[in-house]
Amino acid sequence: MPEEMPQQTTLRVADLPESRATPFDLVPENTLRDQIAEDLGILGIRKLSFAGKIAAEGKRDWKLAAQLGATVEQACVVTLDPVVTRIDQTVTRKFVADMEADLEEEVEMPEDDSEEPLGSEIDLIRVMTEALALALPDYPRRDDATLENIAFSAPGVAPMTDEDTKPFAGLAGLKDKLEKGK
Repeated sequence: MPEEMPQQTTLRVADLPESRATPFDLVPENTLRDQIAEDLGILGIRKLSFAGKIAAEGKRDWKLAAQLGATVEQACVVTLDPVVTRIDQTVTRKFVADMEADLEEEVEMPEDDSEEPLGSEIDLIRVMTEALALALPDYPRRDDATLENIAFSAPGVAPMTDEDTKPFAGLAGLKDKLEKGK
């Protein structure tokens, strides 16, 4: 007989069995997907799933291993048209009991960024949302999007061009002035 999947999205660590893994399979409803999309500043989330298991690791630590699947819609950085991206990513987190989380002082990032302090609960929605945020393309762009050269300037002032920003552009202008003065 297969194990029953927990339906809650927040798991109390004290209630997790240490002798076997606890499976989970989240498929958020439209309202939650819309809220996550708004929180992440994207246009929408068409599909979202987060399935895996949490198992004891050692005497007091816990390890989450899951698969994140999502179809997201973001604005193209060039045209602002919708860009649809499919994300399939493995997510691993280790919740460490003796890890100190000092939020008041500046701390150095650990080499293993999948470790985080173990609290009394593990919020699966938070882990899923964080993993999705990290997996989103930084600069979504349509395949056919092209960036045009546009020049802006104040009235009566010549717009600055790419050539003007080159290191020796000023010297070229000075050379031209000197040659005209002869």
